[in-house]
Amino acid sequence: MSCYRQWQVALQGLQTWTGPRKSWKMYTSHEDIGYDFEDDPKDKKTLKPHPNIDGGWAWMMVLASFFVHILVMGSQMALGVLNVEWLEEFHQSRGLTAWVSSLSMGITLIVGPFIGLFINTCGCRRTAIIGGLVNSLGWVLSAYAANVHYLFITFGVTAGFGSGMTYLPAVVMVGRYFQKRRALAQGLSTTGTGFGAFLMTLLLKYLCAEYGWRNAMFIQGAVSLNLCVCGALMRPLSPGKDGRDPAGRESRVPPAHSTESVKSNGQLDRADEKEGSPGPEEALGDPAAQACQEEAGHRRNVCAFRVLKTVSQLTIRVRKGFRDWYSGYFGAASLFTNRVFVAFIFWALFAYSSFVIPFIHLPEIVHLYNLSEQNNVFPLTSIIAIVHIFGKVVLGVVADLPCISVWNVFLLANLTLVLSIFVLPLMHTYAGLAVICALIGFSSGYFSLMPVVTEDLVGIEHLANAYGIIICANGISALLGPPFAGWIYDITQKYDFSFYICGLLYLVGILFLLVQPCIQIIEQSRKKSMGGTHV
Repeated sequence: MSCYRQWQVALQGLQTWTGPRKSWKMYTSHEDIGYDFEDDPKDKKTLKPHPNIDGGWAWMMVLASFFVHILVMGSQMALGVLNVEWLEEFHQSRGLTAWVSSLSMGITLIVGPFIGLFINTCGCRRTAIIGGLVNSLGWVLSAYAANVHYLFITFGVTAGFGSGMTYLPAVVMVGRYFQKRRALAQGLSTTGTGFGAFLMTLLLKYLCAEYGWRNAMFIQGAVSLNLCVCGALMRPLSPGKDGRDPAGRESRVPPAHSTESVKSNGQLDRADEKEGSPGPEEALGDPAAQACQEEAGHRRNVCAFRVLKTVSQLTIRVRKGFRDWYSGYFGAASLFTNRVFVAFIFWALFAYSSFVIPFIHLPEIVHLYNLSEQNNVFPLTSIIAIVHIFGKVVLGVVADLPCISVWNVFLLANLTLVLSIFVLPLMHTYAGLAVICALIGFSSGYFSLMPVVTEDLVGIEHLANAYGIIICANGISALLGPPFAGWIYDITQKYDFSFYICGLLYLVGILFLLVQPCIQIIEQSRKKSMGGTHV
């Protein structure tokens, strides 16, 4: 068979391949759902649980998410150490300096909806790996800051955006891998925030004391590269078997044997080409050499065809991801048509600042109350972090009990936290502050329930987009809360009013959570009364 004929056969195989299979699997919502359908010989689809749901690789997802919370959220909760260093270095107001930490925390959460677009297009694994690189770059660049405004860009925006690209995939992947024990899994993974706040506080204090805050940020940037390792562990639920890509969709790439057949039957290896290729003069008079030259041109055409096909597939994936992302937010099936979810968004707008403010300003409050010696022995922020760990686990276990409502646990924890915020300014001793910080740490464990509550409201298929909106609202709260508290201090020379005002705003957010349940109770009572009158 001539080289040209072999090329035609191979190209025909590439163009006509459709990839039929006798048995194939398809997930109902690409990498969202943990059940797959198999075709039996009678073409009937039977529901089969995925082996990694609630077990197997699912616990590796918990481990990866745990370390992401340590490196991202834990580091941000320890920024009070760097905030003191920045005040001494740049001699700016407390309100302006607090913007550095607030930007990092806020942007990490605000970019949530846009990270949902990355997840829909590229998947959680690639998004998290890229985020780890960007976060590390932000830490390293911040080591060369000449003023606070430089830190706004390098640390607040760059490191914050990288943190957001890693944080949302870590939460979403745990939700996809667990169904029966989702609250416990989220609780265990988010305990990394508490561990991270405790460990990173000690680490940053040591690094700042030994090497200075600039070298400390440089070293922390190197440590943040471990986020790429965590992202690599985020294997999609459908691991690319049976011709699917990692996102669980049917792949259009031709099988390997199509190209291999071209190489084995018609193509020559590079070494053979060098050994047997004739010179230019011989090629003009040798028909076989001319055929081989034609074959080389056809091989280039095959490569170009494959490149164009890959670009076309990538374009289709990006357009589909954007379409899914856009329809989830603004389409007919928009999440904003869910009234309870909208109330949940308003709660998130007011809630997160009450948790963030103590971490940012407690080191300064301890200094003002002349409690630095006792705080150096065991920092108050470390008390919050340690008890926060137990709070997340305990609340997650309680919420998973069949006789307990997740919403009731969530609301009770919120009420306890807001009461602790109101009482904190009244304490002027280390023991009193330690007790209140313990209450804040335990009650703030409700953060492990946020993905569970969000999923109950919108369903697993909309979890990525919905949770992106919630953490975006939390980000706005975290962005404005600490600078507002610092601004109030600059005016009144006290932090008391900062905590009181934030506590009042938190109460407003809790009222939004209570409105819809009250409406539902009223509607149910009306239906019962109407049913009684008809009888």
